[in-house]
Amino acid sequence: MQRTGSEELRQATAVLRQARNARATASDENPPQMRVRLVDPPAYTPPYDHALAAALARAGATVEISMSRPTYDAPAPEDGVVVREDYYSRAMARNRSTYARRALRLAEHLPDMLRHRRDGGRGVDVVHYQWLTLEALDAALLARGVPRVFTSHNVLRRGAGRLRQEGARRVAAAVDAIVVHTRAGAREIAGRYGADPANVHVIPHGAFDYLASQPHEKPLPPELAAVDKPVILSFGVLRPYKGVDVLVEAFAGIEGAELWIVGRPWMDVEPLRAAAARGGGTVRFVDRFVAEDELPAYFRRADVVALPYREIDQSGVLYTALAFGKAIVASSLGGFAEVAEDHRALVPVPPEDAAALRTALAELVGDRGARAAQEARAAAAAAGPYSWEEAARLTLALYASLSAGAPLRREIRA
Repeated sequence: MQRTGSEELRQATAVLRQARNARATASDENPPQMRVRLVDPPAYTPPYDHALAAALARAGATVEISMSRPTYDAPAPEDGVVVREDYYSRAMARNRSTYARRALRLAEHLPDMLRHRRDGGRGVDVVHYQWLTLEALDAALLARGVPRVFTSHNVLRRGAGRLRQEGARRVAAAVDAIVVHTRAGAREIAGRYGADPANVHVIPHGAFDYLASQPHEKPLPPELAAVDKPVILSFGVLRPYKGVDVLVEAFAGIEGAELWIVGRPWMDVEPLRAAAARGGGTVRFVDRFVAEDELPAYFRRADVVALPYREIDQSGVLYTALAFGKAIVASSLGGFAEVAEDHRALVPVPPEDAAALRTALAELVGDRGARAAQEARAAAAAAGPYSWEEAARLTLALYASLSAGAPLRREIRA
């Protein structure tokens, strides 16, 4: 018998409640056993760094994040997590211009990494790199005397250009284990960059649930808060590979809804505006950076989140949409396809197929039951396979395997 959307929602709520209880008791059940240093010299992903560190700490590890000062406010560290700003202290001082920061970072990079090579392995059981600023150089400057893990956050887009490809190959050869977030990424990093498949481990990205539980959230701007129609949301930095032009084309055939395109442009948006004007309907552009305390209002208001990417391994916007329990339509590519195949937590469509995208969006906009069912699946996925507790469990198992010198038993097929 097929379950209704409300039944799936009740089940997802129960799973969420169990996950919260598990978080509350994790530190009592798991005494400190692993000392971890997470390293992100350019501070590319503070939200990920902090979320993983917090989950590792709740599971009993002691964790230090070693990074530079972020250019925007990062989450406050939780108990058991220490944050050290070890890189680019002069470059990241307040009120520096972009040019000054780039010049000073270049000057500070080698001394900071040489210091890391000397001291980075002291007092910890494992060093886990989230990013490296200059991979071709930094592969020779990793910490010594401890197991070294590297997370490749976006395998499919990391190797543009010969220098970057060579850097990726050098890092793959220098570390003891590589973490990727998807099976597609595992295949790519082994096939394209020569990583030993036995050293590549699939650990899913966690849903950014902290964004949905911030103590202070800003409301929508009045003109958006007044909208009483269903809303299709495109969120994040605007780049050509994200297929927003395909979304604008698809939206032209959808009635009774609005399309909100929210995010700072890293491309010319005038062609998008022109296409939106030709297509009719209401398309609103919020073409600026949206701070974390503003973000929840957009996701809570959205009825459907659209991710019509042309290429992708995984995306922080996806894991934000899962955290808010939203109905999602996304291109059947990379990790997006795996979320659909494994958990039915999004509706997949062929990339660059505006007609298929239009059909999927229109169905969810017009059918509250179908939308509720997808929302329930998204919430369940965020609380289970894409929870930070699961990411921490798998990550600690990898650390323990490396410390013991034993191969890791694969729990996720690669």
